[in-house]
Amino acid sequence: MRRGSNLQALGGFNQTVVMDTIRRSPAGLSRVEIAEQTGLSTQTVSNVARRLLNTGVVREAGVQNLGVGKPRTILELDPSSHYAIGVHLDPAVVTYVVLDMDGQIVSHATTLTPSPVDPLAVIIAMRDAIEAIILASGIDRARLLGLGIASPGPIDVVRGIVLDPPLLPNWHGVELREELEKATGFYVVLEKDVTAAAVAEQWTSPGRDRDDFMFFYYGTGLGVGLVLGREVLRGPTNNAGDAGHIIVDPEGDFCRCGRRGCLGDAISPETLVRAGIAEGIIHAPETGLDTTAVEAGLSRLVSLCTAGDAGAILLIDGMVRNLAAGIVTIANLLDLNRVVFGGPYWDLVSDAVLKRLPEVINDSRALVITRPVVVCESAIGNDVAAVGAACLVLDSALSPRSSTLVISP
Repeated sequence: MRRGSNLQALGGFNQTVVMDTIRRSPAGLSRVEIAEQTGLSTQTVSNVARRLLNTGVVREAGVQNLGVGKPRTILELDPSSHYAIGVHLDPAVVTYVVLDMDGQIVSHATTLTPSPVDPLAVIIAMRDAIEAIILASGIDRARLLGLGIASPGPIDVVRGIVLDPPLLPNWHGVELREELEKATGFYVVLEKDVTAAAVAEQWTSPGRDRDDFMFFYYGTGLGVGLVLGREVLRGPTNNAGDAGHIIVDPEGDFCRCGRRGCLGDAISPETLVRAGIAEGIIHAPETGLDTTAVEAGLSRLVSLCTAGDAGAILLIDGMVRNLAAGIVTIANLLDLNRVVFGGPYWDLVSDAVLKRLPEVINDSRALVITRPVVVCESAIGNDVAAVGAACLVLDSALSPRSSTLVISP
């Protein structure tokens, strides 16, 4: 639980502390309870609550009568006070969501990524889809706080630039944030997709099980979002979480980086499908391995594995062992014992992988942390990165940041 400060200069921080505390209490809280949980004085809480009520972010939700003293008025977040748009740019598909202040999806859409080699075509399509989802949601534009974009990395968050994602050809130094601000007129936040996914998990989980965890994103590529002490770990350049080049099989195939057995290459959907074709487990598609063929091939492999096909079982088991090796490395490094899985391709493999993965991780002789590793799935589903992108906008308005405690002279 974040604690506040009664110093007057820290009023902005205190406001986000109070909002965050109310948000994480679905049943609402009285001013006295907020003061107890945050360490703020009752006067400070009253002042902050008055501002939040006046702006419509918080509303009164009845009276709590404890039988002694003055009845306490319950405060709760008003979900319909503001909204945020989230967009996840994937090499195969672009996902759009509109979230209310509770982080609930009120509108959703997906489109195929139009010619991902042409950034301008993608940006134009995104602009049109954003306008369409606003109309579909029926929300007053004045209530929209902004637009969050989750993009494959590496990115330059400060300048809002997509630098050179390996799976987005021709996206070299694309000024995505500025282009979308001009195209839509909204305040725009750009974030790495795996970081956005971790934000989504943290934002939408009111309990304590998302205080410290790694989010393992399994899509066209893979990455890891990291949360320590309820703070999302971004790194100095905001590109933390590139776990694709952790070596999990020194005798494995060569990766594009020149080394053998990198995690990202070893367990990617395309790698698994190519291996299945090479070993005669599944048939090669006549149209080549485009996005649709990879998805269909991976689904077929998992179905064969579930049905008991020896070759498919061996292939999926190899994926599990490589995945476990990568997770053990990260868990040891950061003392993390909770892994949350999600991403566009995760649903296809989850049933087969989760039968074995926790056992393989926790039986590893390389695992040195003192608690068993807990493996679970995101409750958000395939939209997790888009939800996270929208949560980034809400997060910038509602979540306390320790950096705001630095008072400039």
